[in-house]
Amino acid sequence: MKILVVEDEELMADFLRRGLTAEGHMVTVVADGFEGQGYAMGGDFDLILLDIMLPGKSGLDVCDSLRGSGVSTPILMLTALDSVPDRVKGLRHGADDYLVKPYAFDELLARMDAVMRRRTRAKHENGNPTLMEHGDIRFDRESKQVTRAGNALTLTAKEIGILELLLERPGAVVSRERILNTVWGVNADPLTNIVEVYIGRLRRKLQEHGPSAIETVRSFGYRLL
Repeated sequence: MKILVVEDEELMADFLRRGLTAEGHMVTVVADGFEGQGYAMGGDFDLILLDIMLPGKSGLDVCDSLRGSGVSTPILMLTALDSVPDRVKGLRHGADDYLVKPYAFDELLARMDAVMRRRTRAKHENGNPTLMEHGDIRFDRESKQVTRAGNALTLTAKEIGILELLLERPGAVVSRERILNTVWGVNADPLTNIVEVYIGRLRRKLQEHGPSAIETVRSFGYRLL
């Protein structure tokens, strides 16, 4: 994904840049509310991580301006303000979710996934097709049917879960940890090689009807070619 981070705390901004880049995302970091608003309105971002207490213009005002201008990019607010009224205020200003500092990086990733999934479901409920496509690979979320080059594939539930995760961000690297947490659950053993086993199975099934479709990015994860 292309992610805009609007955060004025230098250490936190660097932490987010390094962590999200390691997850395979393209990250742009700015430290000022006005600058962040300009990037958000002019850039093609998939997600905005927006601090509330910013120099120049507050995150709440930035959020108001973006929503008032028709910018629908998902916004996850990051802030040290943790009272219920503060959280409600952030959501009422147009944020999709609210995460209180300090937070674990894994929680941030989970919240990001949740925001993107809610947006995807909302699009489907508004009449958009449930079909996910990349090249000659097609997956119908409702029927759970997968085809490649018109050929039906027989996949297990876990293989479908991995493919769906890769199809959500074609070309972007999805980490092994993200696959493990999303498909198997957060309590899965991090030392298991189950992800590698299932990636191998999925890769072989896809290659029965076409060229290699899943690339292993060493030390990072996997992506759909």
